[in-house]
Amino acid sequence: MDEQVDRLVAQTWGTSSVPLADQLANRAVGKFQDVPRSKRYLIAVSGIPGSGKTTLAAIVSNRLNELYARQSPGIAPSNPIAAFIPMDGYHLSREQLDAMPDPLSAHARRGAAFTFDGHSFLSLVKELREPLCPETRTLFAPSFDHAMKDPVANDIAIRPSVRLAIFEGNYLSLSKTPWKEAAELMDELWFVRVSFEVARSRLVHRHIKAGLAKNEEEAGKRADENDLVNGKEIVENRLDVHEMILSNDDGSWAPERQGVGDGKDVRSEKY
Repeated sequence: MDEQVDRLVAQTWGTSSVPLADQLANRAVGKFQDVPRSKRYLIAVSGIPGSGKTTLAAIVSNRLNELYARQSPGIAPSNPIAAFIPMDGYHLSREQLDAMPDPLSAHARRGAAFTFDGHSFLSLVKELREPLCPETRTLFAPSFDHAMKDPVANDIAIRPSVRLAIFEGNYLSLSKTPWKEAAELMDELWFVRVSFEVARSRLVHRHIKAGLAKNEEEAGKRADENDLVNGKEIVENRLDVHEMILSNDDGSWAPERQGVGDGKDVRSEKY
């Protein structure tokens, strides 16, 4: 996985001959070097539940900031050039799900596209597409509190110094409104591809660990009836993407080795 991240980092930042996490970041940097200082470079990383997109996006964002810090000594860590913006904060709240015509189904399907506030996400992307100028203000995105099981408004600050935005979420390359409109505003779309069998195995482990299921049977039912149903929609309605990253499960990208997200290995292909 590291060689893929390195390749993408290098392509973005403009370096090469480095491992993959850095290549992914370098991919971003290579493209970014030609972006006028008045603009931001926006990358959306998507994939089905259990694909490893969150881990990948977080690592690439960190690598980009490390590259920037090395090349710009004296820059304060509080002014990173890259921001990691998960889509999770745009979950509808439990109160909003309660107000739906079929609240039981809405709660059971939480994580499906209709249980997100896609229009608010689109509004943020539009704001980030505005030219940077001395009057540019700090923007805020919501996060998701897993203990509270609800989004937290204005929890992620996107300062004017941020010129690379790495978005992550299931539906960021979906060919349906409003996700399609948001995707069209991105500079690059990356998709993390994984087999449904590998994704299911990861999801079962994740649901048990998070306390969302008591055992493998219950966790598998949750994955089959919601996560992988959503995954089918994501795969069948995916827009063309700039980068296809293949996520395997041989253990080389385990959480204890990478420090964030799920464990998996990835290979990347141009697509």
